[in-house]
Amino acid sequence: MELVLAISIGVLAGSGIWLLLRPRSFQVIIGLSLLSYAVNLFIFSMGGLKSDAAPILEQGVDVSTYADPVPQALVLTAIVIGFAMTALFLVVLLAARGLTGTDHVDGRER
Repeated sequence: MELVLAISIGVLAGSGIWLLLRPRSFQVIIGLSLLSYAVNLFIFSMGGLKSDAAPILEQGVDVSTYADPVPQALVLTAIVIGFAMTALFLVVLLAARGLTGTDHVDGRER
């Protein structure tokens, strides 16, 4: 499972960086989204990969059998912030396209 997660994080990060380097604004926004998904998966994996483990502590139970709830809370917060930033970037993209007439990052066709 760790190998699959590591490969998916690498593919998402690589695809996000590749799209960030593209000349069109929409591709840059999608690249930022993919990169944020990769970072979220990385943060989530740092909490440990445990299946069927509750993030609640009880008396007399070994602490190593529980999942860490902090990365889960961080990722949930990052998802909400990433969604808001994507919406803001799309509004800025539409405004810039309306003003310049093109969707290139530098404002001119090549």
